[in-house]
Amino acid sequence: MEDSSIDVAMKKLGEEGYGIVGNHSAVKICLWTKHALRGNEGCWKEKFYGISSAGCCQMTPSLFHCENKCLHCWRNLDYTSNKKILNCDDPKEILDGVVEARKKLLMGFKGRKGIDLKKFEEALVPKLYTMSLSGEPTLYPLLGEMFKKIRRRGAVSFLVTNGLNSEVIAGFKEEELPTQITVSTNAPNEKLFDVWHRSTKKNAWKEFNKTLEVIRNLKGRVRRVIRLTLVEAGNEGEFGGITNMTEENVEEYCDLIRKAEPDFIHVKGFKSVGYARSRMGYDNQPWFKEVKEYAEKIKEGLSSKDDSGEPDGYEIKGEDERSCVVMLAREGCELRIVKV
Repeated sequence: MEDSSIDVAMKKLGEEGYGIVGNHSAVKICLWTKHALRGNEGCWKEKFYGISSAGCCQMTPSLFHCENKCLHCWRNLDYTSNKKILNCDDPKEILDGVVEARKKLLMGFKGRKGIDLKKFEEALVPKLYTMSLSGEPTLYPLLGEMFKKIRRRGAVSFLVTNGLNSEVIAGFKEEELPTQITVSTNAPNEKLFDVWHRSTKKNAWKEFNKTLEVIRNLKGRVRRVIRLTLVEAGNEGEFGGITNMTEENVEEYCDLIRKAEPDFIHVKGFKSVGYARSRMGYDNQPWFKEVKEYAEKIKEGLSSKDDSGEPDGYEIKGEDERSCVVMLAREGCELRIVKV
């Protein structure tokens, strides 16, 4: 993007509640963090994994950088660049800036009626840095160093990735691995992948599948998740008639999941919010009942024996109707995050 476009984008995001940090990073207060501060129930990450929603820091080191323009993405894709970040900011400076910007965004809650002051004080020092706010984090060249610094702060880190930079994930040293890696798996086959993600990267489907193999090889070193965002066929929006949750798609998803052998599978329903509303409408949102039924089909599809002759052994271990998500876990996987 041109400098003038970046300035416009920065100003607009600031008006939307983003805390801009440095040249390419940002933080935002999540809806569920706000709920937690009011003494209400937190998000599904707290429900499934025991992570405090009050202490969850939703951030990004790559605010405008992503190779895809996914149909279901709620961000403003007009400002997206597919280039790697050049002249990037230092990881420590980003983290320090994120913490300070987040504190400023949180301060308005302190004097409000009904705020849990104990949770408010705890929230000022993040317990979880989740890189899912905007952009593709693996385009930030110093990502591994950032995860290492997060660990030194005694905090947990979640990486949410589009899976198009397998060499980055494969290149993490042991101390550079995040606590958990989530690979967004929104299209079950190459044809739908191309339509869905509108990727600017050559051989994107091949690269995505390579990442699944990398994830498989990280077994025992990092918590691994495959996340499906299901979209029902509808009539609204530019791409309203597209769906990724047919009966045929079930086995295709299972093939991808077997390739990765993740510890957890998140089956989520699409929400028509933000800038996604122009692409797909409310009738593209599956009901929670439909999402749970589809998760059951995924579980049954994975019940056959894997290459080693052992059953894949996934069971539904969590669900959250508010966020329209069901979590499957491989047998023997620890749900709670007990160490950084």
